[in-house]
Amino acid sequence: MTSPSPQKTEIPRVTIRPLRSWHFLFSMGIIGCLLISLLSWIMYEAGKRSESAFNDVTEENHSYSFDPGICRQTKKRQLCSQIGDLTQQLQIGNTANHDLAEQVKSLSQENDHLKEKLAFFQHFVSSNTKNGISIYQFSLKETETSGKYRYALTLIQSGERPSDFKGNLKFQVKLSQNGQNKLIPLVNKNSNRNFPIEFKFLHRLEETFVVPPDANVENMQVQIFKESNNKAILTETVSPAL
Repeated sequence: MTSPSPQKTEIPRVTIRPLRSWHFLFSMGIIGCLLISLLSWIMYEAGKRSESAFNDVTEENHSYSFDPGICRQTKKRQLCSQIGDLTQQLQIGNTANHDLAEQVKSLSQENDHLKEKLAFFQHFVSSNTKNGISIYQFSLKETETSGKYRYALTLIQSGERPSDFKGNLKFQVKLSQNGQNKLIPLVNKNSNRNFPIEFKFLHRLEETFVVPPDANVENMQVQIFKESNNKAILTETVSPAL
């Protein structure tokens, strides 16, 4: 008879863990809170910077956005500025051209005067008229005022040591009006038909007269008389210059 073998009894395992004090746990809690706060602050700053960057991009996009009204106003200002500059340049150019035209006109008039003086002296030297009196220049021209005419007469007396010439001038204008021809005598400031003259070498007369608007001047005649003599010593007729 077999005797039963003795049974082994299992002994339970016991894990020995060190006991953490409340000081340690409190410190770990504080450190955890600090880490969480630091992480939250980092996330907040990152979000703030991201929002700021987004706002900057949005504002930049708005600044470069197309607005038809602003575009038109900007273009109008640019065009107005360009037109103003061009207008100023045009005014400066017109002023310069006007000044240049005035200078050319003045030089032309001076040149004409010099030519007239030269021709006068040439005529004066070569003149051999019997009575010593000659008509150097006689002209008639309509002015810018309609119906108003300007006439000019230049007389010279040649010869060695001539005495003063005394006499009178008479002018008459031939014009057509309403289909009729008329001879109209001119009068001086004293309403006299005689224009007294007295000179030794040169005498120049320049005056104006006015005719009715519907009249057409065909020519003008001048007669030169010696003093106390009713017979003209010189007569000349001139037509209006074109």
